[in-house]
Amino acid sequence: MNLRLTWVQPEDLVGHELRQAAEDGRDATGIAARWQRAGGPPAPPSAGASPVPRPELRPLAEELLAALAALAPARAVDEAPAGWERPRTEPGGGAEPPGPGPLPDSRPAPDEAPHPPGPGRDTALRDRLHAAWLGRAAGCLLGKPVEKLPLPAIRALARATGNWPLSTWFTAKGVPPELLAAHPWNRRSAPTSLAENIDGMPEDDDLNYPLLNLLLLQRYGRDFTTADVARLWLDELPAGRTFTAERIAYRNLLDGVEPPLTAVHRNPFREWIGAQIRADVHGWTHPGDPAAAAAQAYRDATLTHTANGVYGAMFVAATLATAATGTTDVHQALASGLAVIPPRSRLAVAVRRGIGLARDTADFDPVVDRLHAELGGYHWVHAVPNAALLAAALTHADGDFTRSICAAVSGGWDTDSNGATAGSVAGLLAGHPDRLPERWTSPLKNRLATSVPSFDGIGFDTLADLTHLEAVRP
Repeated sequence: MNLRLTWVQPEDLVGHELRQAAEDGRDATGIAARWQRAGGPPAPPSAGASPVPRPELRPLAEELLAALAALAPARAVDEAPAGWERPRTEPGGGAEPPGPGPLPDSRPAPDEAPHPPGPGRDTALRDRLHAAWLGRAAGCLLGKPVEKLPLPAIRALARATGNWPLSTWFTAKGVPPELLAAHPWNRRSAPTSLAENIDGMPEDDDLNYPLLNLLLLQRYGRDFTTADVARLWLDELPAGRTFTAERIAYRNLLDGVEPPLTAVHRNPFREWIGAQIRADVHGWTHPGDPAAAAAQAYRDATLTHTANGVYGAMFVAATLATAATGTTDVHQALASGLAVIPPRSRLAVAVRRGIGLARDTADFDPVVDRLHAELGGYHWVHAVPNAALLAAALTHADGDFTRSICAAVSGGWDTDSNGATAGSVAGLLAGHPDRLPERWTSPLKNRLATSVPSFDGIGFDTLADLTHLEAVRP
């Protein structure tokens, strides 16, 4: 086999699905034993395919994936599985478990609507959105060279250049050759994301998806359906720019599988971080209405994700919607995010743990160490540990932009995604591009590279204008 199709080959999916079964409470002991007796490999630790191709295992993998899909999860009550269309916020925090049918609309009445009538405040919102786009790009770019690296390697590389606690871009200058040999930078990202190489914002899926969701609103409006998301992807998103759950769902669409089955059919990545990195535009365009932002994120997320994968998107969207008002702090924003997801879900429990540790610990490194000790059993791209780290970083930074993105990236796991979301939140809270340190914004050169049609080379100021139009559209 010469062509390795990462993230979709059945023999690579079994190990991931066995791990997912353990996380959602399914008893897959017998299936795991059959896989092990046949010499089946565990889940690839970081990449999308096992190091050694095993095509001879494909028939068994097909059989075992079907058997795993037939197992009922044991966490149905606590995890409040999908089946409702609009979250309801409660005074105690958390979304109400689903009943027989959709939950009532939780958007404010027209006379309470958050969109401002005056042009002055419109300008302020546009400035916040500009800062959010820049913040998302800077945080993503900071995390790109160390994506997939273990936590000790991130710390060693930064310390080697006197950049710990992390406070600026990573650089290869001054790093001992033996350290770089032991812990090489992310192969695809180093040429465009180290301090000495940055020349505008390079392409990244953490920026491609906000662009796609901007297109989504332009094309279908706020009442878009999950099927509309699928149509947009097939029209505008190159398949090779998708990964994990998004690639599985894309393949399912091409096979004739329709939403919401696209999220579950042979998709062991359905609780990973992919939907969470697509949530920003949903929050940015609903300032002051976290429930509506979460509902919009839900319709997007369920193309590819279930349960905690969906809750991560809802949490981020609601957090950003509250931060976008310009009248709140990061702690209130995070509380709004928690208020729209099931309080007993693993994601909500992990987020509360991250917030609690960050509030109680003066230094951030011990917070990270505790989170890695408690949540390190998850894959590094899973939504649960990354949401916990994100919440901890934002809490500890207390709204400071540099500390927010640096804490998120220095915590490891999905470094570019966490840095991007932290930068988005902190950018909104800063309120204006000029309030972001120039060392983060100047290298971006107001230029974004992307394979999403019509957006390549676009400026962040233009993106702010386009996003603002969607935020104030009736």
